[in-house]
Amino acid sequence: MSTKIVIAEDDKTLAKYLCESFKEDGSFEVIPASDGEKAIKAITKNKPDIVLLDIIMPKKNGFEVLEAVSQEPSCKGIPIIMLSNLSQPKDFEEAKKLGAVDYFVKVDFDTAEIIKKVKSYLKA
Repeated sequence: MSTKIVIAEDDKTLAKYLCESFKEDGSFEVIPASDGEKAIKAITKNKPDIVLLDIIMPKKNGFEVLEAVSQEPSCKGIPIIMLSNLSQPKDFEEAKKLGAVDYFVKVDFDTAEIIKKVKSYLKA
């Protein structure tokens, strides 16, 4: 059985790259979301095993998505990893405060590292 992952990313190129990388891994069913409202719907409807969430997105930002999802009882316990260009400590703190389990800065990440990190949260 494959692991469901929602990838909420509005940058089309990066979203496509991440989705393809997780699909190529072979153990993920990828559910893409291109804005914050779609992310909330994808998470609440599909109850994924894990979420990769951008912060700066149209309609609702990642912090608003985190807040909305955290208020949904059926979504409690879904690990959410932030993926953003925001790299200030206050952004990390806000994400953690709202329930994110981890935070990657886009310019610093490598996809293999993210897939490895995602798998480590699924085993926890």
